[in-house]
Amino acid sequence: MNQHPHGWGRPRDDVYGAYDSSYLNSTQPVTHTQRPIVTGTSVLGVKFQDGVIIAADNIASYGSLARYDNVERLLQVGTHTVVGAGGDMSDMQYLHLLLDNLLIKEQYPADDHHLHAPQVHSYISRVLYQRRNKFDPLWNSILTAGADPNTSEPFLSYVDLRGTTFSAPALATGFGAHLAVPILRRHVPDEAAVKDLTREDAEKLVDECMKVLWYRDARSGVTYSWSVITKEGVETGSKKIENQSWKFAEMIKGYGAQNI
Repeated sequence: MNQHPHGWGRPRDDVYGAYDSSYLNSTQPVTHTQRPIVTGTSVLGVKFQDGVIIAADNIASYGSLARYDNVERLLQVGTHTVVGAGGDMSDMQYLHLLLDNLLIKEQYPADDHHLHAPQVHSYISRVLYQRRNKFDPLWNSILTAGADPNTSEPFLSYVDLRGTTFSAPALATGFGAHLAVPILRRHVPDEAAVKDLTREDAEKLVDECMKVLWYRDARSGVTYSWSVITKEGVETGSKKIENQSWKFAEMIKGYGAQNI
């Protein structure tokens, strides 16, 4: 092996010959992702009187195949923030790497300063908008949820692959924006209604929405991860949808071994 400091780990040129780097001189054009392959579906978020609850199922689909059933799409960032991502899984992993590096850099000064949900959301939105301007977007829809550790003020915002951002008491990505948000808005139509929603009611509401998605969204899964963020911190867990009604086909005349 080459023992010179500039070439540690490389074979010696005088013994094995010069390294062939011709494969690096590609004449092919630079390409960007145009169609995500492995994707995750909806992420739900709703504010309640003491914080925010966010949930996402654990399925990652390879096209129309539910290929991976244990993928965590919720990431805790710091002490009082959780980020949930739908869309391309590889882009989600890249974004997680950026956030990890961001947290490490924030610890360098050792000044007891911590990033909270508004700052994390602002950073993610700038990253997505910058990638969109390069015509190489991160194919994700992101929910950022958190709570202020001093005031208990809940925070929930959305950003998509174009860098479009907005906030609301109840948000969802993917099919959840069509199927779950109408259910959520019946309980929290505006910020004033957030004060009347307890944590227990918010958990039941999210469970109901995840069951609707399990029935109606072909890319959704039966098990989902959830996180509750309050001023005390982040509480996480996993839950399986109960009381499923997929056995209705057994009662249809002429189905299976039944006689008409």
